[in-house]
Amino acid sequence: MRRIDLHAYPGTQEWIDSQGPFAEALGKYWGREWTAESEEQVVGKFTEAGVEVVLVAFDIETIMQAPPCTNDYVTALRAKYPDRIIHAWGAVDPFKPDAIAEAKRAVVDLGVLGFHFHPIMGRYRVDDRRLYPLFETIAELGVPVMVDVGTTGMGAGMPGGMGSLIEHAHPLAVDRLAADFPSMTIIASHPGWPWVDEMTAVALHKGNVFWELSGWAPKYFPEQLKKDIRSRLRSKIMFGSDHPSLPYERIFREWDEFGYADEVLADVFHRNAERVLGL
Repeated sequence: MRRIDLHAYPGTQEWIDSQGPFAEALGKYWGREWTAESEEQVVGKFTEAGVEVVLVAFDIETIMQAPPCTNDYVTALRAKYPDRIIHAWGAVDPFKPDAIAEAKRAVVDLGVLGFHFHPIMGRYRVDDRRLYPLFETIAELGVPVMVDVGTTGMGAGMPGGMGSLIEHAHPLAVDRLAADFPSMTIIASHPGWPWVDEMTAVALHKGNVFWELSGWAPKYFPEQLKKDIRSRLRSKIMFGSDHPSLPYERIFREWDEFGYADEVLADVFHRNAERVLGL
């Protein structure tokens, strides 16, 4: 069965550096350090797992003064390893003065799939009206966005969460964004805990909102979500890993343990992404 991973980070030094002090804090929280791998090692893991990935750029330079994992970097990797890296999510720091120009360049010149937003680490809500000129540009470009929802391990356990607010990633921010930009396809990213029910409601109510479940071990999905994946959310759910957060072997083993029919897994692992994003 084809497996499209909608949410994979490079795992290289360029990506680790882009997180600034969040990388060290996450290592302390999880009890393991982030260790950079070479491009060849990363692609080897994708190959071994049998996944085709959409690689994710990252940019929180305004907040953390960390060098971004750039749009040029992820699209260059896509060009170098097209059999495994089938597309790339661009990243735009919305507080940079050239954010709109960079969004246009990333789509027109680099051909990114769309843009990923990490509200907690970037310290904004996506329904903040200050960001709307950027979203208007993205809507005009006709590309989708992927927005993290729910809490994150980044800054978790640290005093003050390193200044970040989990409220910034509330699903109701996605609800407002979807209402204000009905032509824009929005992929909510991660299960959205502690607001899983709220995220379910948004996904069911907004026709332009879909949902990929990366970043959590599947066995920890709430029971109602497990039921909804095979029923009322079946056309909405997509697969993501949040590589390198969890090993693929564990992720796929725990998906298999749900006992879903092959037709359900096909929708999750590739059909919905093919239909909605043209992958």
